[in-house]
Formats: sequence, C-alpha cells, structure tokens
Amino acid sequence: MKLGNLLSLATAFVFASAAYWGTAHARQMSEQDGYSKRTHQLSTRGSTRARSGYVSNRSPIKKRRVRIDKKYAPGTILIKTGERRLYYVTQRGRAMKYGIGVGRDGFRWSGKHNITRKAKWPGWTPPKRMIARVKRQTGKTLKSYYPGGPSNPLGARALYIGSTIYRIHGTNQPWTIGQAMSSGCIRLANDDVEDLYSRVKVGSRVIVSN
Repeated sequence: MKLGNLLSLATAFVFASAAYWGTAHARQMSEQDGYSKRTHQLSTRGSTRARSGYVSNRSPIKKRRVRIDKKYAPGTILIKTGERRLYYVTQRGRAMKYGIGVGRDGFRWSGKHNITRKAKWPGWTPPKRMIARVKRQTGKTLKSYYPGGPSNPLGARALYIGSTIYRIHGTNQPWTIGQAMSSGCIRLANDDVEDLYSRVKVGSRVIVSN
C-alpha cells in the first residue's frame, strides 16, 4: 500500500476515533476529571489522570514566551504550519508560542483572515465531505452533530476563522499536537486553547503561512 494511502487511512481513523470516543470515555472523564455539564468546566485536580502524570488536556509541547518580528501588531495570530507552531503577539517584538496540530498533506492552506467568533465547549457538525470520506476510508459513519463536551473533537474552545470552514480549536487527543493529521483546522491541547482563547478578541488578525 502506498504511503499516501496509509496516511489517509490513519488520518481518517483519527477523526473517526475522536468522534467515536464518545459515551464511555466521556463518562470516565466526567468522573475522573471533574467535567461539569452545568458550568462546562474541566478540572483535573486530584484526578486519577493527574496522579498518574497524564492529563488529557495538557500539550506535549510547552508554550513559552519568545521574541518575534516587531512588524506584527499586538493581538495578531501567526500560524506557521510547516513549523507546527502558533504565535500570539502579546506586544511589539514579543509573542506566546504554542505547539499545534495542522492539516495533513493536501489539506494545508494559507491566507489572512480575522477571528469572527469564539465559542466555549463548541459543538461539531462534520462537513458532508468528511462524513463521506471517513465512511469510504474506514467504514465508520460519523454523526451529523456532536454536542460540546470533553469527548468532542473540537475540545474546550474554538476560534472561528473568517468565513472559512476552518477553526483554531482544542482537542482531547494531545498526542496529535506537533503532527499533520487534521483536515485543515488548527488544533491545540485544551490547556493551551483555553489560554489562547482568554487572550484573543473577535476581530483579531490571523495570518497562516506554510
């Protein structure tokens, strides 16, 4: 089997498993990690996962403050898909740098947009093309809609990019951070996307480059 086909199947499996992760694991997270359906908050304090040293919303790539070109205005979001990093400009010449997951080959894109919407624990409506692709490649059928919560593939927060179908969003699969596995969306671990969400305003500039 060609490498491209293997990668395609692996990616489809990631999306299908993220959606299928569902009921049992969500219930386990609710019990162990303190997810509240009323407040939509996820706490890992004292949980089994925290005690074992693994927390599902923690990125394997630690965010850090870095220097950046002074030409970028504070509040700008720079996404470098080739580097698999996102930079949020905090002040002239300074930025917060996050590890991200990006689109796989054939799904990466570039451009300049603005953040048009923000959402906490967003629901997910898989595009029809994705539903058909996952069905064709894995035999699994994605639902037409997944409500927000700890089992949702969009994670804890979402930032919607212009009028595109793409988002900057969280993920309950932190092992995908630093990888090229998505269908074009930019993903961060939940801890990092919550931090970024608190900084970003609707209207913020987004610059995506390869």
